[in-house]
Amino acid sequence: MIALTVIGISWTYITLANILFFLISLIDLLQSPKRKQLSFKRTIPNEMERGISYPVKIEIENTSTHKCRFRFVDGIPQSFLKSFPIKGTVGKLETSVVSYQTVAPIRGEFLIDRLYVRYRSMLGFWEKQTSSMLRDDVKVIPDLTETKQYLENAQQFLLAEGLKVRKRKSGAGEFDKIRSFVVGDDPRKINWRQTAKLQEVMTNEYEPEHGKYITILIDCGRMMGAQLKKGDRLEKALEAAITVAAAALKKGDYISILAFAKDIKVYVPPAKGSNHLQKILHTIYNLEVDASESNYGAVFHYLQTVQNKRSLLLLFSDVGTFLHEESALVYIKRLRQKHLFLMIGIEDETLKLTTKIEPITTQRAMVKSIAQQQLELKKREKIRWEKQGLQMVEVSEERLATAVVSHYIDIMNRGLL
Repeated sequence: MIALTVIGISWTYITLANILFFLISLIDLLQSPKRKQLSFKRTIPNEMERGISYPVKIEIENTSTHKCRFRFVDGIPQSFLKSFPIKGTVGKLETSVVSYQTVAPIRGEFLIDRLYVRYRSMLGFWEKQTSSMLRDDVKVIPDLTETKQYLENAQQFLLAEGLKVRKRKSGAGEFDKIRSFVVGDDPRKINWRQTAKLQEVMTNEYEPEHGKYITILIDCGRMMGAQLKKGDRLEKALEAAITVAAAALKKGDYISILAFAKDIKVYVPPAKGSNHLQKILHTIYNLEVDASESNYGAVFHYLQTVQNKRSLLLLFSDVGTFLHEESALVYIKRLRQKHLFLMIGIEDETLKLTTKIEPITTQRAMVKSIAQQQLELKKREKIRWEKQGLQMVEVSEERLATAVVSHYIDIMNRGLL
């Protein structure tokens, strides 16, 4: 219109055109729904596993006789991965459902209470905004992928990492079932009655005795906050602890959980059954790393007061830190008289890679020698502690859950507990 004034068009026409445009925009404003005519509903899982993508559905109901376009931003926590705004269209007297994917990288309990929406008519001269109060409580629990894999196929879960459950000690365990004889089975276990009846060599299969006590100790001290490829050491320890707990509960054993740092953070008394796994999960899902050092002496003293029966003690901690904790040695000597001890840690990938660098300069040679010295020191200390009855295992973060389940099954099959 300003350009038209150059060629001599009257300002009267320009004024009328603006008034006409304003009237059309007011008509367009009346063609958009009122705020009360739009209602919203959110559908989101109550429990989400860390690092797993989940769909969130937003249902928008339009009770007006006008169609509109909308875009919204959901009030999920900032730590959640998302892509906003989400755009869409809802027709008159219709209900539109829009979904988006989100990932929760941090465990804990979160409150989602708002949905922020902007909408406009089809011409789009005016845009209104509103917010809706939609309250949802979401629990972000550890990643249970490895636990589900074990429960679906235990042997395949172990073989996937190149591990195989060792055979049981001959004659040990309870009778489980009769199956076909295969190469490698003990001939002394052949069931001759069933063999004669079926005209096929059949053998008895035994399994370890049920009802053993397993105590899982989870270190939440400062060193467990060291970052790994995916999450930190505590995250991997929790995932492995839940996996071995599921394996033990499936076998009918009693499981107790003790999480600690400077003080005792969580204690779940021993119990068995699938319901106990849910109790463990909802108790430890929001554990966090403390800034303080772990007090091993206090936790071992507390353990002596609450665990009277012989049990397998599985300690998830940093091996390097534990080796320098001389105060724990006194309690270890007492505990080994009654309990079986196994410590599981994640190996230091950085230290391991440093020992393999090429010493092409003086500085790189010094760094490599210091790294090798640290590994030798750790090896000597591990031997000293193992002589006191504490078995230590260090594995990569990818094999932590597989390794601890394999050691647990191996201990049960050999009848060491």
